[in-house]
Amino acid sequence: MPSVIRAITLLALPVLLMAGPAAAQEAYPNKPVRIIVPFAPSGPADLIARVVAQKLSEDLGKQFYIESHAGAGGNTGTGLAARAPADGYTLLITSQALVINAGLYKTLPYDTFKDFVAVTRMATTPNVLVVNPSVPANTVGELVALMRKAPDKYNSYAQPGIGTPAHLSGELFKLSQKINLTSIPFGGGGPMVQSVVGGHTPIAFSSLAPATALIQSGKIRALAVTADRRDASLPDVPTMAEAGFPNQIGETPIGILVPAGTPQAIVDLLHRKVAQIVTMPDVKQKLAAIGFTPIGDTPAEFTAFLKAEEAKWAKVINEAGIKLP
Repeated sequence: MPSVIRAITLLALPVLLMAGPAAAQEAYPNKPVRIIVPFAPSGPADLIARVVAQKLSEDLGKQFYIESHAGAGGNTGTGLAARAPADGYTLLITSQALVINAGLYKTLPYDTFKDFVAVTRMATTPNVLVVNPSVPANTVGELVALMRKAPDKYNSYAQPGIGTPAHLSGELFKLSQKINLTSIPFGGGGPMVQSVVGGHTPIAFSSLAPATALIQSGKIRALAVTADRRDASLPDVPTMAEAGFPNQIGETPIGILVPAGTPQAIVDLLHRKVAQIVTMPDVKQKLAAIGFTPIGDTPAEFTAFLKAEEAKWAKVINEAGIKLP
């Protein structure tokens, strides 16, 4: 009898060993999960992170909580996430700054593609080229003609901060059209669009969130969005390509990443869950309220996007001679 029991045990052992890792993976998460947001609270990354964290907590049965670690344009919190254990219990939710900063800073406390694994680009928002209603231009082409005809009057544009996606959209436009434009930085999107409303800086590249209501009320005029398709909140506003100015795509995506080495099963689970979350009607409504459109792409697609964006904006930063103060 003992020999029979021993034989059964030996036969069952491989099955038990195979089941072990699977059982461990199914247990994730078995404790709270930290989500690092490398920006101040109440910004788009923070707002989207809180929506996603709540949904993940409800779905997976453990708390997903936010830690804000602002500083150095997002580098402080991102560096902290890069040094975290690769066990699935630290996530990073960040913006386009992740790849833009590679061209802005001489050194970074992280390497985007060595220290992180992309999970999904959750949502994105384009920039929008806007003018004060007094500017005699209803199209991008008419605005460029004004800039060339009256460079002393239309020789600058407002942007929300040096190195922001909106600033880089303005510099990409300037470089591609070979026009002399000076960027006027403001301390955020709110003060910038108010300057446009007042006519102090009558031209601006802005993210959608601070501009949409003012566009809809007629206080500023939108000429085009820097996206590959029109935005649902501004369906009558063409894309830059539709306006006759291709290769001007400039967006602010919010994505989720994990430290390199995180088990693939956890990456797959997070991708599947988050991609589902951003398509939920109530989540889409919350995203639309701050000017964002859901994406939920695959880890491979998000990685390819990040690599292309890093190269693209590094070139713009270099050619425009952008320097941090």
